[in-house]
Amino acid sequence: MANQTKTKNQVNKNMKDDFIAYLKSVKLEWGKISWPPKQQVFVETLYVIVVTFVFTIAILLMDSIFSGILKLLHLS
Repeated sequence: MANQTKTKNQVNKNMKDDFIAYLKSVKLEWGKISWPPKQQVFVETLYVIVVTFVFTIAILLMDSIFSGILKLLHLS
């Protein structure tokens, strides 16, 4: 019984040490990241918003056109 408890404690300690080592490596890699300037992030975000808006309007128009065509065909 004492051996099982000791083994569980060792496993917990190893897991804790592994987790700490992982966090240290994450911190080390985080420092290697080259972040884009704020201006670039702002402009690219604006592009995404504009393109999303344009595609949304295009899909809305196509849906309206096809709905109108189907209504005309159904009434005929």
